[in-house]
Amino acid sequence: MDGTEGSTGQPGPAERSHRSSVSSVGARAADVLVYLADDTVVPLAVENLPSLSAHELHRAVREVLQLPDIALDVFALWLVSPLLEVQLKPKHQPYKLGRQWPELLLRFTSAPDDDVAMDEPFLQFRRNVFFPKRRELQIRDEEVLRLLYEEAKGNVLAARYPCDVEDCEALGALVCRVQLGPYQPGQPAACALREKLDSFLPAHLCKRGQGLFAALRGRGTRAGPGEQGLLNAYRQVQEVGSDGGCEAALGTHYRAYLFKCHELPFYGCAFFHGEVDKPAQGFLHRGGRKPVSVAISLEGVHVIDSREKHVLLGLRFQELSWDHTSPEEEEPILWLEFDGDSEGTPVNKLLKIYSKQAELMSSLIEYCIELSQVAEPAGPQDSATGPPSDPSSSPAPVQRPKLRRQGSVVSSRIQHLSTIDYVEDGKGIRRVKPKRTTSFFSRQLSLGQGSYTVVQPSDSLEQG
Repeated sequence: MDGTEGSTGQPGPAERSHRSSVSSVGARAADVLVYLADDTVVPLAVENLPSLSAHELHRAVREVLQLPDIALDVFALWLVSPLLEVQLKPKHQPYKLGRQWPELLLRFTSAPDDDVAMDEPFLQFRRNVFFPKRRELQIRDEEVLRLLYEEAKGNVLAARYPCDVEDCEALGALVCRVQLGPYQPGQPAACALREKLDSFLPAHLCKRGQGLFAALRGRGTRAGPGEQGLLNAYRQVQEVGSDGGCEAALGTHYRAYLFKCHELPFYGCAFFHGEVDKPAQGFLHRGGRKPVSVAISLEGVHVIDSREKHVLLGLRFQELSWDHTSPEEEEPILWLEFDGDSEGTPVNKLLKIYSKQAELMSSLIEYCIELSQVAEPAGPQDSATGPPSDPSSSPAPVQRPKLRRQGSVVSSRIQHLSTIDYVEDGKGIRRVKPKRTTSFFSRQLSLGQGSYTVVQPSDSLEQG
């Protein structure tokens, strides 16, 4: 979940009344609106809405969209608003949770009372945070791939998935191919890209060249820097289809987009809002806090600078210990502990993430670790996903190289964080000593399986 407006691409306060999931309620029947990642709406006429489960609504959406059975695992129903996002379990009753929404906002957000009173959640059909990436590229159904592509594209354009410029251009080129068709030499492609640039690149990249774009519009001769890189990448999009034809089907480009997104360590994460301390600067050692998004997946935790759109810290579960504290009359904190160094000396580092969602983050970390310890056996491909893939026609779901560019936005910037550096010496905690032999926290991956913390006032929620 992400409490920052604008970062999720969700509607602002003025638009909330226009996006409700219950359009009319009668004595026995209601019209339920379920939104897809591309903002299209699936209307459902249902009976006994108050007692309807998320599983039943999920099945109704699949029937309307004519999705294969694999969609049951790929997608989940979410309750979403600009203030909070909640992934529902199959047994949850969306109508009842919607009625409890103000209680959830008061507990898990710092939103002002007026915003809480105005906020209204809507139902969204989107990727299940617990669906493994390795299974995603085995899917052959084009509509399932399209829905995943639309969601990933929205997260890239909203900068929820920070990307290097080179990756933004490569991803944007695939969007160009989907929306504009194959590149044709001689066509006025630069003009088409300029007019719809924010459909292909994140807004913060488009803004950098606005003045230049305006000047070039007067000349009409050449594209700006962002446009030119996008145009070059568009030219290079491969057009060989899986059947050997000269033009690839859209499903091939959807899969190529997802394959590229899988290089991003936070793809498919659930997002939470928080703040971290800034390092002390200046003569007066002033620090303050900076807003961050905390991205949690089956693989680990990433702390992302919400303003600068880059990763501050990325940790796999094997590399961290964690806990959360929620003392009365004090701000809840998620604590992350990891190994580091201070001026070349090995130390333990503690990062404090201030957030009313600390309990939710801690629960999700514990649940993801539990799932990761249950090895999923490799089985035959689901018959609903289509015929087995041809290795020569599509990328295999194997380990991909990590992004290692100098200054990459996905590389950790620990120097931008204020951490507590210490060592456990058996008697007490001292600062800047050799690497620890035991963790300050008891909650570690090596301790084995845990249980998913129950969240009140409703049953346990997977939050995103």
